[in-house]
Amino acid sequence: MGGKLKKILKVPLLLMCFAVPIAGWIWYGEGGMVRLCRTEVERQACLDRIRKLVAENQVLIEEVHRFRTDMNYVESVAKNELNLIRENEVIYRFKTGN
Repeated sequence: MGGKLKKILKVPLLLMCFAVPIAGWIWYGEGGMVRLCRTEVERQACLDRIRKLVAENQVLIEEVHRFRTDMNYVESVAKNELNLIRENEVIYRFKTGN
């Protein structure tokens, strides 16, 4: 009975001797699952950045289009951001009492 038990245990033991190192190599090896997970996280971060840049680019394209076509928009930007005024235009500034 003892010899039969040794034969039965020999096969799983041999399989374990080969399977454990192979599984470890697959998981932690140079191109293993750990690296794959890190790469996927990095890929998602890059995709998020690309989406943000695409949205920002679209806003800038629309602003350029408005600058090229809408003179009222150009005038409002010149007044608000550059503090420019038209000829014969007077600006009154009042100090608020605090």
